[in-house]
Parts: sequence; structure tokens; C-alpha cells
Amino acid sequence: GAMEQLVAKLLQLVNEIMQQEIRPLVAVDIIEQLHRQFAILSGGRGKDGAPIITFPEFAGFSDIPDEDFLNVVTYLTSIPSLEAASIGFIIIIDRRRDKWSAVKASLTRIAGAFPGNLQLVFVLRPSRFIQRTIADIGIKLYRDDFKMKVPIIMLNSVSDLHGYIDKSQLTRELGGTLEYGHSQWIHHRTAIENFAMTVKTTAQMLQSFGTDLAETELPNDVQCTEELLSAHTDHHSKLKDELKLAVKQGATLLTCIREPVTRSANSKLSPDELENVATVERLLAQLDETEKAFDQFWTKHHLKLEQCLQLRHFEHDFREVKLALDNLMEGQAGFADIGDSVTRVEHLLREQKHLEEKGQVKKAQSLALHGEQLIQNNHYAVDSIRPKCVELRRICDDFTNETKKKYDILGKSLELHKQLDKASQWCEAGIYLLASQAVDKCQSQEGAETALVEIEKFLVTAKEHQLSNPKEILQKLEDVQEMFDKRQVSLKKLAAKQTRPVQPVAPHPESSPKRASPKITRPAGPLINGNALRLDSGPYRRSNTTENREALPCVGYASEMDNPSLVHLIPAALQNKKDILFGNLPEIYEFHNRIFLKEIENCIENPELLARCFLKRKEDLQIYEKYCQNKPRSEALWRQCGDSIFFQECQRKLDHKLSLDAYLLKPVQRITKYQLLLKEMLKCSKNSEGTAELEEALATMLDIIKSVNDSMHQIAITGYEGDVGELGKLLMQGSFNVWTDHKKGHNKVKDLARFKPMQRHLFLYTKMLLFCKKREENTDGHEKTASYSFKNSLKMSTVGITENVKGDNKKFEIWYNGREEVYIIQASSVELKNTWISEIRKVLTGQLEACRGRTQRGSPLSEPGLVNDKDHPVSCLSAGALLHEIRQGWSDSGLELRWQQKGHFEPLPSEQTAIQCL
Repeated sequence: GAMEQLVAKLLQLVNEIMQQEIRPLVAVDIIEQLHRQFAILSGGRGKDGAPIITFPEFAGFSDIPDEDFLNVVTYLTSIPSLEAASIGFIIIIDRRRDKWSAVKASLTRIAGAFPGNLQLVFVLRPSRFIQRTIADIGIKLYRDDFKMKVPIIMLNSVSDLHGYIDKSQLTRELGGTLEYGHSQWIHHRTAIENFAMTVKTTAQMLQSFGTDLAETELPNDVQCTEELLSAHTDHHSKLKDELKLAVKQGATLLTCIREPVTRSANSKLSPDELENVATVERLLAQLDETEKAFDQFWTKHHLKLEQCLQLRHFEHDFREVKLALDNLMEGQAGFADIGDSVTRVEHLLREQKHLEEKGQVKKAQSLALHGEQLIQNNHYAVDSIRPKCVELRRICDDFTNETKKKYDILGKSLELHKQLDKASQWCEAGIYLLASQAVDKCQSQEGAETALVEIEKFLVTAKEHQLSNPKEILQKLEDVQEMFDKRQVSLKKLAAKQTRPVQPVAPHPESSPKRASPKITRPAGPLINGNALRLDSGPYRRSNTTENREALPCVGYASEMDNPSLVHLIPAALQNKKDILFGNLPEIYEFHNRIFLKEIENCIENPELLARCFLKRKEDLQIYEKYCQNKPRSEALWRQCGDSIFFQECQRKLDHKLSLDAYLLKPVQRITKYQLLLKEMLKCSKNSEGTAELEEALATMLDIIKSVNDSMHQIAITGYEGDVGELGKLLMQGSFNVWTDHKKGHNKVKDLARFKPMQRHLFLYTKMLLFCKKREENTDGHEKTASYSFKNSLKMSTVGITENVKGDNKKFEIWYNGREEVYIIQASSVELKNTWISEIRKVLTGQLEACRGRTQRGSPLSEPGLVNDKDHPVSCLSAGALLHEIRQGWSDSGLELRWQQKGHFEPLPSEQTAIQCL
């Protein structure tokens, strides 16, 4: 096929390069002999284009070994093109300063060893008179000895030579103008021959790699295919690098040869230099053509490897999906239960949905689509891919059909059970109605008629519950129907006994048959503190329903962000940030829709149970804290993108009067509304049975609001290198004036610190007290946002407190290391100070309890009053908790005096016992 043709072309080009004339000698092999310069190919030509070889004056010409002479002359005659060499060489022998014997020796050696065709021999004979005479005689006498069939022209001077050869073709030594540098000539020859060898080697590498590729068998698994593709690609990259280097080498060489022309516009390259240029250009062209052929071959081979990898991935995914779908089908086949109640059927429907959503069907459909795309893209393994696509489609259709049957059966089952439940409720309501009709009131005609009307209206609703099965419910319906029939007969008799005329009674609007419900006939809600509290009206019923109604627009917007037709309108800043914009609002919606709304509705008739709902869902309501923590990020994103066309289009499409940000604010407002609802209920239930639970529920909501508020501040802490999550529960946070007093500090610094308070925001955790500096920044003209730069921290296991500071009842002290560092803290009010002291005391007391518990268990103490526990480090004395308890509880002036004198507490034996008791 096409691959074989490309390989054949590549081999042909490589062979052409390798079969080119390989000279018997190259410059590098005889570099020393060439450098001696006893013979040169200057580049000059005769009038008919014959190449000129010059033998310059060389004192030791006769001493040159025959082998060296033959090598150099053979190499020089091999350089000109075949066309030039066929004209015949012109030899110029310069012996002007030599003797006749040198002329004779030169001619003899040339006649015996010159390998090329000769046209003319010019001899610049010795210039001295006697030598010239001897030369003339010698030529005549020894012409036959030279065995030359070409003319030997003896010249007396270079001017005679100019009569035969143009000056432009002669070097300066022979009176000409031809520029010739022997070292540069050797350099060019060496470079050209080296480049030719590079081209040959590169072609061989391409041929070898191409052969390997053509003979490669495709692997049968993903890993081996990936490894082979990677290996071949790496090898290809290295070869391409070699090609680039070779091309660069040839281009550089061309530049060097053309350098004289580039340097001077008047310069011209000699014929030999032009032949050098042609040689390099020919090698570069061959290299380029070889590379193109190789690239064509590589493109085909690489495509086949990639298609092989695609096929192996497809086969692997097919095996996995097929196995998973077979398991699903088996699971579905064994899924025969149709449920025995509404709850059970709904559970079965959820299980079926979960089975369907495992993603295997969608994955199989996606894999089939991928296989069809491979076929469309002319994959070589079409015959293997197509049957697998057909099989995937078939399995998907089978699963979908079976799923539809299951849904149909379960849907009918659910409908039947709902009707049975309604029928059962109708029976219960009927029994309740009959039981609620007072017998004494029915003794009068008016009472009997009223009761009769109630029964007739209720019986109208019986048609809604006529079922063909099951028998148990039918029997119950018949029994209730019979009870009503008997009551009707009795009431009609009572109504007929009266003598006065019967007046028609118009039914009350609320008693119309269309609105009949067993709940209407039940008494109103319980009286709490003398007031009827109804949850089916006012804010109570609306509260939770509103939550979901307000969340629905947000759900609509979130869905539109996944709408393909609107994707192009979504701003770049909003891409992949749906979770930031909406936070955990879907979680809030799901919680209310699935759980909380139903539980609140169950309290409509029993409002005293409402408090229990809030207490029961105390942990679940923490989802509001997570939502509020994300709110700053959501608002920042909204400010950036809220004016976009996308949201305008969504609002128009969803037909919402308010923009999205109004709905995003609702959950923040909702937790406050819950608190207000519980407060209002508490007002109506003073001193009643449910008051305690309502107070606890209200406290729970206030704790959640506080936790939300604290967490909003906590996430704004910056600069703290540790993990805030490891500091324990955040108990309190707030802003204070703070003075510091360090014993080790300079007195002036210490005095200055006393008079100039720092504004610090404190965060009290169970394990640590953080000191931060509050910073407020305007955000794009909107309200200020606060952040808290971390400044200092104190471990709660090492601190002590002094509750009262002389001169200001709003101040207290926190210190550690035996009051080596003291922080004087001023609250905005006495109440706030007392709240903080109470929380700190709880922490220290907790540490004391932990210390006491470990001492009782026999934990070793590393020093008096210190518990040695690496997991729960608790310090009683250094934390000030134990001594604080003793000093607050005892009024022993001697004890206080000893404290003031020594700066620490040394207990007497009797006091030691008391400490142990504590």
C-alpha cells in the first residue's frame, strides 16, 4: 500500500546518496602532505576551461616519497568535475630558482605518476643563463625520456606564461590576480567531505529507522502501545534533530564558500569554488528530499500507532463497560419487589434511580459514540470497532427498556398504595365524624337535620375511593358505608318525629363537598397560655415553605449555567465558579424540601412539638454557617459579573421580578426569622408545658447565629501560619483596647506601653487566644470588608487571669510565665468583660478538671502542678486556674500576705490537703 511505497522511495533516495562517487582519498587522510604545498589546485582554468595544477618552487621536491606525491596528485585530479577533467589538465612547474636537474626530476616524476589527462606542461625554467642553456639542451635530448605525448613549453619568465594563460586565472606568485589561500582551501575541502559523510550517515540512520518502523508489529494492550509510541516518537525527535544539525552544517559551509562574494561585490568565485557550491547545494537538496520522504512515512506510521492506541483504549473500556452493564442487568433481573406500602415503593423507586444513575449506561452510550467517531475518522480497524458499537447500543437499549418496565410497574404500585392510603384515611375520617356527632343534639329535628347534612356531604366523597381491590380495604369501605346507612336511617326517623315544618339549611361554604377533609372536622390547635396558636396560618406555616420557594429561583439560575444554549453568554470570570456563586444553597434546598418542611407541617396540629424539630435538627441547621462563610466570595463574584447579559437573559427566561442577588441574600435572613418565630412562640407559651423546650430551641438558634457570626470573622484572619481548625472550638471574638507589660523590656518602652493602648481583635479558642489587628477596606465602592492581621498568640494551657484591675472595672489581665508578660485588656462594657472572664474561667476550669482526672488515674507529674501528657498538655498552676480558685474562695489574710511577699503560693500542710481535695 501507500506505506510500502513510501519505504521504497526512502530507500531509493538513501541508495542514491550512498552510491555517489566515493573518492579513494579524502583531504583528512593526506592532510599533512597537502599542507606541504608542493602541488596545488588553485582554481584557475585555461582558455578552454582546462583545470590548472601548479607545482610551486619546492626545495625538497625530489625528497618527497613517491606514495605522498602520488596521493596528492591523484587527490587534486579527482576534485574538478568530470567535464572539466575530460578537457585535460594544464601543469605549471615553477623552477625559476632551481637547477636543471630539478626540472628534469619534476618532469620525470610527473610523466611517470600523473593519473589524469594532460593538455599542456609549462616549465618556468631556471633564470640563470647557464641553467637556461642546459635546460634547452636537456629538453631536446631527453624529451623521449619523459614519455609525454603533450607539448612541454619552456618559459623564460611569467610574462611569457601570460601569453598562454590569462592573469585572472593565475595566482599572485605567477604574476596573476587570482586570490588563493592554501589553508582556507584545505579547510573548505575538509568541510565539504565531512558534510558529505554527514549526509550519508544521516541517510543511513533514516533508512535503518524506517526499516524498523515498517517491520514493527502493533502491540495488543494499552501500556505496550503507549510505550512503543513514546519510544518511536523520541527516536523520531532525535533523528529530526540530527537532520536539523546536518542542514545547519551545510548552510554554514555554503556561507563560508560564498564569503568572498558576500564581502565584496567585485569578487568572483573561481570555477573550483563554484563547483564546491554546487556540490554542497546538491547534498542539501538530497538531504531535503530524503527528509520529506521520511516525514511522509513517519506521518503515516505515527497515525497508525495513535489509532492503535485509540483501539486498545476502546477495547479496554468496552470490556469494563460490558462487564458492568452485565452486572447491572443481573441486578435488575433480581429486582422483583413491587412494594407493600407507599414508603416502600418510594424507597424502591429511589433504588431504581440509583441503579440507573451509576453512570454505566451513559458511559456505554458515550463509548459507542466514540467508536463511531473512530470509524468516521477512517480508523484502520473498522471491522473490529463496528460490532462492539452495535453490542453497546443493544445492551443500553435492553437496560433502558427493562428500566422503563420497572418504573411503570412501580408507578402503578405507588398509585395503588396512595389510593389505598386515601381510602383508609376516608374511613378513619368517617368513623371520627360519626363519633363526633353528639347523640343528645340529634334528638331535636334541627340537630338531626344538621347531622344528616354532614353525613350526606361526607358520603359524596366516597366515590373518590372506589377500588376494585384489595379485599381488606373494600371490606372496610363497605363497613363504614354500612355504618353511615344505619345512622342515616336513625336520623331520618328522628327528623320525621318532629311536628314543625322542616326548614331547608344552606350548607356553610367551608363545609362544601369539594373542600371536605378529615382535618377540618378536628378541633383547633391546643391552647397555650390561653391563646390558640395555629401553625397553618400566619408566618408559622409560611416560614419553611417560603424557604424553598425562595431557593427555587437560585436553582433555576444554577440550571441555566449548564444550558448549552447560554454557555456563550457566561462571563469568563464566572466559568467553573458555580459553587462559589451559589455556595451550598442546593444542600439547604434539599434539606428543607426533603426533611424540615415535612417535619414542620406535622406540627401544624401540634405546635408544642415545633421546638423539638429545631432541637432535633440542631446539627443539620449548621449548613447555614457554611453558606454564610462563602457569602463574601459569592458577593465579590456577583459584583464582578452581576451586570452580564447572561443573568439578564436568565431573569427574563425564568420570569423573575427580583435579580439573583436578592434571592442569594434570603438564607442569611432566614436564620434570623427562625429566631424571631421561636421568640414569638415563647411569648404565647409562658409557664406552659412546652416553654422549656422552646427556650432551649431559641438558645440553639442564637448559638447558631453566634457561630455563623464568629465564623464570618474567623475566615478573615490573615497571617496566621498554623491551622485555625486545630485550635479547638471558637468560643468568643471581639475588639478590645490592649496594653502590654513585659518585665524584660526597657522601662521607657514599658511605660509608653502603659499609656498607649493597642486596638486588638481577640479570638478565644479552647486551646489558644489570638491577638489580631482589624483592618477595613472598601471594595469597589461597596461596604467595607474587615480582615484581621495576626499579631500574637497565647496557649490557654499556660495563661493565668486577674479578673479585676484597680481603677477600671472594665479591665482584666491575662498573663503567663509568672507575670513575665502581662496583657491588660479593656472591654467596652462590664457585661462584655464578665462574659469573656466567664468563658476563660470555663477553659481554665476544664483544664483543672483534666489535671485532676489524670492525677487520680496516677499520671506522673513532671513538676508540681503540671500534668505531663503530650496529647493533652494541661497546666494547673501556670495557667492560674488552681491558685485562682483558692484565692477567690479563701479569705485567709496570711495566705494573701504570703502571696504578695513571695510572688507565689507555698501551701501550709493544712492547705496542702485542701489543694488535693480541689
